[in-house]
Amino acid sequence: MAGGFRFKRFAIEQERSAMKVGTDGVLLGAWANIKENHHKVLDIGTGTGLIALMAAQRTEEWGAKVVGVEIDSSAVEDARANVAASGWQERVEIVATPIQEYSAEDKFDHILSNPPYFVSSLLSPDAARTTARHTTSLSFDELATSASRLLSPEGALSLVLPFDAVADMTLAAARKGLFLVRRTDVSSKTGGKPLRSLLEYGFRPLPTTTDSLTIHLPDGDYTSEYRELTKAFYLKF
Repeated sequence: MAGGFRFKRFAIEQERSAMKVGTDGVLLGAWANIKENHHKVLDIGTGTGLIALMAAQRTEEWGAKVVGVEIDSSAVEDARANVAASGWQERVEIVATPIQEYSAEDKFDHILSNPPYFVSSLLSPDAARTTARHTTSLSFDELATSASRLLSPEGALSLVLPFDAVADMTLAAARKGLFLVRRTDVSSKTGGKPLRSLLEYGFRPLPTTTDSLTIHLPDGDYTSEYRELTKAFYLKF
């Protein structure tokens, strides 16, 4: 497909979407601790549907229901086309609405989001890209509020954020009774500073487990840990 991205089990059409397939989304979709008792999964800001489809692949054995919520109409078109072309169209639904206005009959067992996060950087002249990249459309407080409203009592909220945004998100989550229980700081290269953090929040104030992940070796090749994490998805692994 022109301008698309192919994974082992599905493909992503992304010509209409402001934000394309990137490492952040793949990291989150592979890292999130989706368990066999997680029968309802929500992807906030699904974009092309990447993380929703990764969740569908990972829950194929027990047939979890996956919902992707997105406000950008062009991204919704891509996401719905990608779902329709996958093998999981009966389990994945794309809803065109702001998460602040979304409601569901049942709570979700796992909520994932690769949210807009460039809080103070210059806004893009492209309105769709600005919506996808900046917290003008979804602040950390709004994300935490929506997650706490939609998450089941034993559920998990998994996010990928810039390393320097973790404190702000964790404070916003704590105001809504969500506590950081798992964290992986991600560096691009061996010896480099973390640029991203993978975060899991829950309603129970458990001790936070922390570790780190490096994507590239000094020679530019991928580390064995990154290959292991993403091998179910990337064709090259």
